[in-house]
Amino acid sequence: MKFAFIAREKATYGVDLLCAVLGVSRSGFYASQTRAVCARTQDDQKLAVQVAAAHVASKKRYGSPRVHRELRAQGHEIGRHRVARLMREQGLRARKKRRFQTTTDSSHGLPVAANVLDRQFTVEVPNVAWVSDITYLWTREGWLYLAVILDLFSRRVVGWALSDQIDRRLTLDALGMALRNRRPGRGLLCHSDRGSQYASDDFQACLSAHGIVCSMSRKGNCWDNAVAESFFSTLKMELVHDADWGTHEQAMAAVAEYIEIFYNTQRRHSALGYISPVAFEHQRDEKKAA
Repeated sequence: MKFAFIAREKATYGVDLLCAVLGVSRSGFYASQTRAVCARTQDDQKLAVQVAAAHVASKKRYGSPRVHRELRAQGHEIGRHRVARLMREQGLRARKKRRFQTTTDSSHGLPVAANVLDRQFTVEVPNVAWVSDITYLWTREGWLYLAVILDLFSRRVVGWALSDQIDRRLTLDALGMALRNRRPGRGLLCHSDRGSQYASDDFQACLSAHGIVCSMSRKGNCWDNAVAESFFSTLKMELVHDADWGTHEQAMAAVAEYIEIFYNTQRRHSALGYISPVAFEHQRDEKKAA
């Protein structure tokens, strides 16, 4: 500590005076300046590289909790607070959330369903309850609209569709993908808002044909569909806000990569114990088989 103090103050008071006042030798001070960096500092330097690499690998989407889980999964023995400090020292941080508009058009005369889901967002097995919603994406060719369906069990996106038209075909295409991917049994619950795309005769007929129970949020209540809203908030923060897509095709490719390659299979989800939706489902399958 004395040598560190001398190193800080030597430009003001001089080494000779400081050594005399503190009762240490000049040779001891100069020797301390040439010693190897302590083991803790060396570890910090090595770990800082690993922290930065994990942050970049997530395309700068991860904050310290997910970077910490990623490093632990790679076999690094490191604490959460140390990761946070190393990120802070390097100026690394997760992308910030921004507000975005609603796409719900509930001003229609179509029948609406009751809120059967009733905010029961935790389910124990797959294909018991799905949630669906629509958001918008800007490109220099104009707006694109994204509809998604998530399985509440794993938060996995099981169906999605993109279109430059926000109509019932958009939601039907997302539902069609989900049905092909999951092949659920009858009695599945599918929850959405009261938008005309979900209340349309075609969408309701598709639900009925597959024995799916329809559930809809109460009017103007976004919390009734909080899981889908949360997914879109994450998508906007981690993909959309920094994007400048020149064409619809570029946006479609980016969304496909985000959902299928990153979100479903790699992204560490806090509600799943910081593993990905696909890993969470595989974990259940392994336990069931055992």
